[in-house]
Amino acid sequence: MNKVARSSLRITSIWRIRFVWLVLVILLLVVTGRLIQLHLFESEFLKHQGDARTLRVEPIPAYRGMITDRHGEPLAVSSPVATLWINPQQFPDDAEAVRRLAEQVGETPQWLARRLQRFSEHEFMYLRRQVTPDLAEEVLALQLPGVYARDEYKRYYPSGEIAAHLVGFTNIDEQGQEGLELAWNHWLEAEPGRKRVLKDLRGRTVRNLATLQQPRPGQDLTLSLDLRLQYLAYRELKAAVEQHNAVSGSLILLDARSGEVLALVNQPSYNPNNRVKMNASGMRNRALVDLMEPGSVIKPFSIAVALQSGVFTADDTINTSPGVIHLAGQTIRDFRDYGELTLAGILTHSSNIGVSRMILELPDDLLVNYYNELGFGRATGTGFPGEASGVLPGDSDISRIKRATLSYGYGLSVTLGQLAQAYMALADQGRLHPLSLLKVKETSSTPVFDAEVTSQVLKMMERATQPGGTGTRAAIPGYRIAGKTGTVHKLGTEGYRSGDYLATFAGIAPASDPRLVAVVMLDSPKGREYFGGEVAAPVFSRVVGHALRILDIPPDDPEQIPRQ
Repeated sequence: MNKVARSSLRITSIWRIRFVWLVLVILLLVVTGRLIQLHLFESEFLKHQGDARTLRVEPIPAYRGMITDRHGEPLAVSSPVATLWINPQQFPDDAEAVRRLAEQVGETPQWLARRLQRFSEHEFMYLRRQVTPDLAEEVLALQLPGVYARDEYKRYYPSGEIAAHLVGFTNIDEQGQEGLELAWNHWLEAEPGRKRVLKDLRGRTVRNLATLQQPRPGQDLTLSLDLRLQYLAYRELKAAVEQHNAVSGSLILLDARSGEVLALVNQPSYNPNNRVKMNASGMRNRALVDLMEPGSVIKPFSIAVALQSGVFTADDTINTSPGVIHLAGQTIRDFRDYGELTLAGILTHSSNIGVSRMILELPDDLLVNYYNELGFGRATGTGFPGEASGVLPGDSDISRIKRATLSYGYGLSVTLGQLAQAYMALADQGRLHPLSLLKVKETSSTPVFDAEVTSQVLKMMERATQPGGTGTRAAIPGYRIAGKTGTVHKLGTEGYRSGDYLATFAGIAPASDPRLVAVVMLDSPKGREYFGGEVAAPVFSRVVGHALRILDIPPDDPEQIPRQ
């Protein structure tokens, strides 16, 4: 190679080296410029993007308030559970992964594959809600991408169907749906907290960074119920409904001095922990939402109105012969011709004619006005969802036949709760207490009758549970019982239905110093026994008899206790 060729080659090599260095310098300047741009001008954007991939704000679950009976026994509690969910966009498109996950949660691979396909364009899909923490740990142990768990709470009802009609239930998100769970949802409802966490690329929590908002648990609710009496009432009512093949039944037990509901049961019932067989009929709290004509159990109030008016005294007599009267084209009958009856005799024999003739001698609007003061025609104020107000005729231009039928319990509609509340006025010296489903600290009352009037009526009602009365099966050994039976023809679309009855008994115990009021109703009992004194009074005797002993209320007639 000559000298010229070597010189040309050297020059070419130098330019190549210079070109390479120039490219490297340019690349270095570009990288340096880009670094300066990222650090000085785009740092906030990059930080935000990084945080979006690793930082998350997650809820901190809080438990719903507990519902308890008056002694603190739980009726509704929230238990910790876990909810499994999937991000379908992260879950592997692998048949083996689908099979393993489906088997772990007790489903078929086909079911899971269909759900993944359905939510393929979403980033969230429920796998299983409210499973046990142990199952959640087993699923997470599979270490499948896109499968996560979060903590939640599930409502549980320890007493099951025993207190279901009153307590109610929540949905899967712990929002009240029925009963007091619904009525007091604002009080029981929890407010979840929020926290910021750091996660890795697989969505696993690396560290809790900060609590943004503390969780606020729901507030507890204390009911007036005594769970011991609730179990007792439920057992006895269910047995009676089955024994007499009745369509349904209800029972309400009250504290006569405060208006607190100590027990409230219905049949049929339902289990809020297992809602597979739930139906509208079983869910209905019949004692507070169903209306009925009260029938003869209203007669003690008619007697009280007559005494309160001053027109009648306890010693007066009413002629009920010949056992039938015709009024405005309608016929009012007694079981037989009882002749001359005292006011006590009218209650003992449950004379429709006696109470009608007595009320017809009073001012036209007097009976309706007192019924209104007793709470008929308006809700009791318990706040229970769907509580009925009942139907009470107005007091303007009320006809004689209407006044007569109202006096023995036809022509108005009441709930069992209204009837029990009204009986408290007889039990507590004429004072009417508000009905309460919650434990009360201070009682309130409204005077309706004079104490002397209610004392006289109670003595008359005692005779109804003694030999010769219609409610002898309500008697409780050792205690004086005041009560009244009722057997009402059910009203259908075409009038009163023959052979179809509502059997009721309302009573007060002990009569000398009332502490408890109870009303029992059986709807359409079948068989030879269907009168209130035959099917409802025995339930009163068993429930109230046990309740008096459980509450340690001393006997007021110890001489009647059978000797061993």
